[in-house]
Amino acid sequence: MARSLNFASPTRRRFLIGGAATSLSAATVALLAGNPALAAAKSGNHTSATDAGTLNTALALEYEGINAYTLGAKSNLLEKPVLALAIKFQDDHKAHRDRLIQVIRTLGATPVEEKSLAAYAKALEVDKLKSQADVLNFAADLEDEAVNAYLGIIPAFQDRQLAKLVGQIAADETEHYALLSHALGRPLPAPLSFGV
Repeated sequence: MARSLNFASPTRRRFLIGGAATSLSAATVALLAGNPALAAAKSGNHTSATDAGTLNTALALEYEGINAYTLGAKSNLLEKPVLALAIKFQDDHKAHRDRLIQVIRTLGATPVEEKSLAAYAKALEVDKLKSQADVLNFAADLEDEAVNAYLGIIPAFQDRQLAKLVGQIAADETEHYALLSHALGRPLPAPLSFGV
């Protein structure tokens, strides 16, 4: 099935880092996000503040995911079984948020603040969603971007336990993406096809 909408507007990455990102390698995240702590990690000057800064980038992703699913649910475009799945995915994002906040605080840092629902609605241009397929395509694209973002920041961590945490979250995001893509009849990339 072809995508119903072409979002040429700010993508999840652009919304989070405020610029035009084209690649999400750890170095690119550092440069485009203007995150000196993450850039320092790339140059070898690593501290727990660097890890906290990277985790705050991940936390911003989770806030966006939570709010995107809230907006999708409020659209009244989803049938009950699809809405139930969206709520399950949102619950996963909330669990990720809670884990990230806890770790950021453990590192002695302050978690980034969540923006208003209206800010997410505007940045994500949810007013373009006109059907259940639109919402599912939108969600699949956001999950795909989250997978890429998480995979891009894993190398930034000196603490391998933090890299493992982010890897576990990336696995959840990959599952979300795969399920949404399968529901939409999208072909999955070879590593995600699992013979489906």
